[in-house]
Amino acid sequence: MTQQIDRVAAEAFAEKMVEIINGGFLALITSVGHRTGLFDAIAKLPPSTSEEIASAAGLNERYVREWLATMTVGRVIEYDATTKKYRLPPEHAASLTQAAGPGNLASIAQYVSLMGIVEDEIVDSFRNGGGVPYSAYSKFHPIMAEESAQVFDATLIDVTLPLVSGLVDRLKSGIDVSDVGCGSGHAINLMAKEFPSSRFTGIDFSDEGVATGRAEAEKMGLSNATFEVEDAALMERAASFDFITTFDSIHDQAQPRKVLKNIANALRPDGTYLMVDIRADSELQNNMDHPLAPTLYGISTLHCMTVSLAYDGEGLGTMWGEQKALELLAEAGFGQVDVESVQGDIFNSFYIATK
Repeated sequence: MTQQIDRVAAEAFAEKMVEIINGGFLALITSVGHRTGLFDAIAKLPPSTSEEIASAAGLNERYVREWLATMTVGRVIEYDATTKKYRLPPEHAASLTQAAGPGNLASIAQYVSLMGIVEDEIVDSFRNGGGVPYSAYSKFHPIMAEESAQVFDATLIDVTLPLVSGLVDRLKSGIDVSDVGCGSGHAINLMAKEFPSSRFTGIDFSDEGVATGRAEAEKMGLSNATFEVEDAALMERAASFDFITTFDSIHDQAQPRKVLKNIANALRPDGTYLMVDIRADSELQNNMDHPLAPTLYGISTLHCMTVSLAYDGEGLGTMWGEQKALELLAEAGFGQVDVESVQGDIFNSFYIATK
């Protein structure tokens, strides 16, 4: 039986596919602009020629000219055909430069090229099961560290920590704190600098991440920040900390239930656990209007879910959602969980949990 095709709908979808393909290439070129510093260079210039922009950025003019052409037809950069000069509107720079801080969306574009590196392995996993291990993502750690640092620098001390009632005063007085899955350890070091009377321990299974955290702590002259290489699923620390944090790391875990249980065990009786994780609903249909849903589900397929499955894990995925998160927190032994949000942060929910 031949199915009738709605030609108008078919043409509209074809146009959408063209937009998707164009967007994919624009994302790659945006990543190049971020990594080469082109956005920051052009944002500081008056309308300029490709030669002037290349000189300001210290880059090859021919490559810069072709990059500018891509950005121009992509309606990112403005071009005056008479003067042959280019301009980055300040309204666009607000989402593309280092000055934008956590609002710098150009840094997120780097994930497109990063995920492309493992496409062959992902296709193989679709056919044969299993997953792609963390080690396959050669640039993941520095990209994630850069993105996290922008957020931590802007919000950790003044916005995130005050969400927990009374926490700042306790940190000033002196308590024991751990960040589980600390990555490069920047959050630990920021807190250790701000609250010298408290003691901070970063825990991560990555030798590279722990080494980066230690190096930064040494550079900052911190004596109250330590870092340890440890698998959170195997962590045995009974009643060791007054405050524990995780930042966008639980959904990546191979054994998230064990990790959450170990975190609960590591808390002292009056301790608090702050789990910052992706804001989403556990039901697919309720994420249709999420502004970054395709990106986050895509990252889940190409990284978060598959990394977990590579280690015979649960494969929660990036968009595990609030309902699933509350279920796992309750299962781990947390009797009270409050879910908070921060204005302007479309990525995360903030789970404040106590036993």
